Amino acid sequence: MILEVEIGEAMKNLLLGMTLAVAVTLGLTSATVQAGGGGPPVEVNYDVPIYQISLREAELLWKQGVPFYDANLLEVWADGYIPGAIFLNVKDWEKLLPKDKNAILVIYSANKLCDLSQDAARKVTKLGYKNVLQMADGIDGWKLSGRPVEKP
Repeated sequence: MILEVEIGEAMKNLLLGMTLAVAVTLGLTSATVQAGGGGPPVEVNYDVPIYQISLREAELLWKQGVPFYDANLLEVWADGYIPGAIFLNVKDWEKLLPKDKNAILVIYSANKLCDLSQDAARKVTKLGYKNVLQMADGIDGWKLSGRPVEKP
């Protein structure tokens, strides 16, 4: 049992040394690792809740004719978008929204890692729209599930 502990300690020390060597080699400091770039941590406080929906819920709304808004960059949009979706990443995007602020809107971007749809949904909600939904799986999830897409 004592031998296992000694080997365990030796292994811990070896791993710690290797980790520090890699960090030094890559030029990482504790500030960089902990704060993501050398600066102080940034506290993010979202004052507008985002209501996320699943691909199935999105498909049902799409089939009912609910407007979909694509918040992707032009390159992603050009690779395929949900049929009928309105490209939102333009200068006067507010003019593309319905007049009825109680209308249901679905906003999506590339996938769960892309925050463009969250940002767009927050901006639309701040304009007074009451039923803004975000499809977090985005166009990537839509495509992977075999649902239809259009290209320009």
